[in-house]
Amino acid sequence: MSLSVQRSDRSAPTIVSRRALLRLGLGAGALFALGACSDAGAGSVGGGGPGTVSWAWQLPTTWDPVTSSAGSDVTMLALAYDALTALDGDGNAVGWLAESWAYNHDGTQVTFTLRPGLKFSDGSPLDAAAVARSIERGRSAPGSLIAPQLADLKKVAAQGALNVVIDLAGTNYQYPLLLAGKTGMVVNPSVFEKDAHALATRPAGSGPFTLTSYVANDHAELRKNEFFHLADQIGITRFLLYPAADPATVVASVASGQYDVARVPASGIKAAQASGLEVQVLDSMYVAVLDVNTSKPPFDNPAVVEAMKYGIDREAIKKIANFGIGDVGYQPFPKGYVGYNAQLAQAFRYDPAKARKILADAGLSGKVRSTLSAAAPVPAAVEQIQAQLADIGIELEIDLVPPSQWTQIMYLNRAKPLGYDGFAGRESPLQAFQVLFSSTGLMNPSRSSDPELVAQLAKVAAIPTDALEYPAALQEATRIAVSRYPNTFLYEVPSILVRRPSLAPLKQHPSLLRWEGVTG
Repeated sequence: MSLSVQRSDRSAPTIVSRRALLRLGLGAGALFALGACSDAGAGSVGGGGPGTVSWAWQLPTTWDPVTSSAGSDVTMLALAYDALTALDGDGNAVGWLAESWAYNHDGTQVTFTLRPGLKFSDGSPLDAAAVARSIERGRSAPGSLIAPQLADLKKVAAQGALNVVIDLAGTNYQYPLLLAGKTGMVVNPSVFEKDAHALATRPAGSGPFTLTSYVANDHAELRKNEFFHLADQIGITRFLLYPAADPATVVASVASGQYDVARVPASGIKAAQASGLEVQVLDSMYVAVLDVNTSKPPFDNPAVVEAMKYGIDREAIKKIANFGIGDVGYQPFPKGYVGYNAQLAQAFRYDPAKARKILADAGLSGKVRSTLSAAAPVPAAVEQIQAQLADIGIELEIDLVPPSQWTQIMYLNRAKPLGYDGFAGRESPLQAFQVLFSSTGLMNPSRSSDPELVAQLAKVAAIPTDALEYPAALQEATRIAVSRYPNTFLYEVPSILVRRPSLAPLKQHPSLLRWEGVTG
């Protein structure tokens, strides 16, 4: 039994920077090939038989990346789809379906060159025309939730069989990052042009696996896709995906062989180790946050929002509710990420006296009451937050929402004043800003916008991501957003996995978990 910790700020033998990859003429495929070598000799799992992995994690809100309403869907969607690019361990864009890309002189056009011989899971060609049609659907389809991220895309067209040319309304060097996640996942046009609604339960991509059966809210079964461009690195032939297991029984479920790997709360780490299971604590881009709708009272009063930020003891939550796991944070990016602003490291450090004074100065002592919504069952952190804010004079009644209705009620209907949730991060930092802080942002229930932030993000987009001035410009945008917006960031949330010893360790990449090199 062991506990392994993979941190994003520590180098690992298999992580190669983008520049090193380009010098070697290698892409993400080589990155995973190196990783696979380190897993040689791993045994087969027992939960579902040889070559089978049973994973209790979560099911996506839909199997269509264009209408997916949760950032965390990206890990599940990546089982069935490939994106145009990918992220390496340092968060840099590397080749995936596209083996290279090039901008024009002023950054208003970018051409992606595909790998030759790509195919969708049904064996049909995945060429430049298919990619262009898929991207265009994401930009213009009714109900597309990725359309706001493609708002500056004027035109996308195929140039021959392998080149995809994207024309932009202005300079934007973020597209190789942007297209490394859901926004860049390529959907088979022969399917969505015939019946786009079918994609909700029948994905049509080119990823490592093909969905063979799906029961909503219960499980999905997938098989290895022999047409996947890295199929030789997929050691799993049958993949079973389940919702997150009951926290009270998840360790027993893995120990008994019901699951091979599962998400486990921090409270279950000791029990998992005692059962002889392997535990991995993997850094992620996931950050816990209180999303605030400033169009609803009492949060339409800036004093209430400011007092709340100072009235939460994040260290106490980490110690009690999170069992010491996950670093406290006051911003949307984890430490070590290029957008992380070190000047905000103590931005809203717990100060109950200051919080009470802010309310008193606004004439609000003992007069603030509202609700705090969360997806059921009630997270332990929510009860701590409720008690801490009551101590400074903000009385909150906990309001539980069925998980299946959370996105619709909280973010689409914008029906709640305050919600406890998590931001799963995005491949492009500007994409993260759009989701959290723009007038079209899904996780900005106020739908407010700040002109200074908009201007700063335009500056960031116009800077190549490998330019020396890029980090400082991006971190300034972080400072503006954190100081101007009501989002109350709490702490980083690592991925905690418990797995059977016979399953090779999983590999964390900045925005998702991948299965190349993992033997089953």
